[in-house]
Amino acid sequence: MNALPRADEVVLVDLFAGSGLYSSGHQKDIFPGAALAAMKDALPYTRWIFCERDADQLKALDTRIRRLFPALDTEVIHTSARDPERFLSMIPSSKPGKRVAVICLADSFSLELPLSTVHKLAAMNCSFLMPFTFVLNNRMDCRYYAKEQSDVLRRYVGDSSVAKLNDLESNHHFYRRLIRLYQNNLLVAGLNAAMSTHKLDSRMMELPAYHIGFFSKQFSTRSIQREVNGAEHLQYELF
Repeated sequence: MNALPRADEVVLVDLFAGSGLYSSGHQKDIFPGAALAAMKDALPYTRWIFCERDADQLKALDTRIRRLFPALDTEVIHTSARDPERFLSMIPSSKPGKRVAVICLADSFSLELPLSTVHKLAAMNCSFLMPFTFVLNNRMDCRYYAKEQSDVLRRYVGDSSVAKLNDLESNHHFYRRLIRLYQNNLLVAGLNAAMSTHKLDSRMMELPAYHIGFFSKQFSTRSIQREVNGAEHLQYELF
């Protein structure tokens, strides 16, 4: 809603679309991903762009979108966030007389999104909705990421920040510092930031809470933060 007064077209880009559906819990309950769920809610997006690198999941996603939402303007792209050149060319930009707002959903449940890709998208005036979620437990802990996944961690948080994560012994401290470093990197890049905190109960991510960040050059993150803080439950739609 915050984008409407400032744009003639509002585009949602799902950078990690998967098949559009996910399973959770012991009973393997099936539920839609955030973007697919948003398509049912008549939100004011004029175009939807879905990115997925796995061919089988891409095919399933394309089938679901065509069957469930044939009237919507959608684009499904076989691409990876590590190699963004293809989907960068698909993202519309503002022109004289037509203002375009692009919101990128980066919900990978991993550290797969390179900071360099975020910087390229930010240079195109894209905004970002980022749940900071990834496996973090006794098996895949802070030492695992600092040592065995050091290259992935470096791409995610940036060369200048990765050394500040190597000496931590607590998953909680590792997560808090990672979020702080990431937010600082985007603030330096000229983006405004709003962070919300949500309770967590998961064996995959053994923390009391996780964060969702909204980063933008175009929109007031303060007004969005007020809406989030005033809500009684988690909704991606609040952003």
